[in-house]
Amino acid sequence: MTSIAEKNRTVGIRAALFGLAMLGLAFASVPLYRVFCQVTGFGGTTQKADAAPGAVAGQIGVRFDANIDPRLPWKFEPEQETVRIHPGARTVIYYRATNYTARTTVGSATFNVTPTQAGPYFSKIECFCFTEQTLKPGESVRMPVTFFVDPKLREDPDTKGIDEITLSYTFYPVENPESGR
Repeated sequence: MTSIAEKNRTVGIRAALFGLAMLGLAFASVPLYRVFCQVTGFGGTTQKADAAPGAVAGQIGVRFDANIDPRLPWKFEPEQETVRIHPGARTVIYYRATNYTARTTVGSATFNVTPTQAGPYFSKIECFCFTEQTLKPGESVRMPVTFFVDPKLREDPDTKGIDEITLSYTFYPVENPESGR
């Protein structure tokens, strides 16, 4: 028979291993969630692509939205609010950010697409998202976004009725920039 001390030791070891596994999962959850969203388009996450497949008949509207965390003293806006494009066509639009302070500031943008079902069909070829943007006092920068909407959007029963997609960016301040500034 096993003694109570041995049973307690076994329970203690299992609890410690479980705790370590949970700690490891906590550190891995953000990158795992990002990969999950990129693969599935969950939550309006867009796809990455190297090239557009080529335009097909029909059009879809794309609206551009820009938001700033109140702690970041920038102006941030799309140069145009909407475009009508052919699915599959490579499209380039620009956002502009301006630093209104007398000091260098750093920001990083996140994005999403709505309606969220369109996420798997919205592919970005080039984007400024998740990249630190450093702006000197009064500096303004023009940032391109190159994308296409996959023509398969029109074949999916959940998305074939979508006539407009919104690409929304939000800039947040970077407290400890990688560049050391």
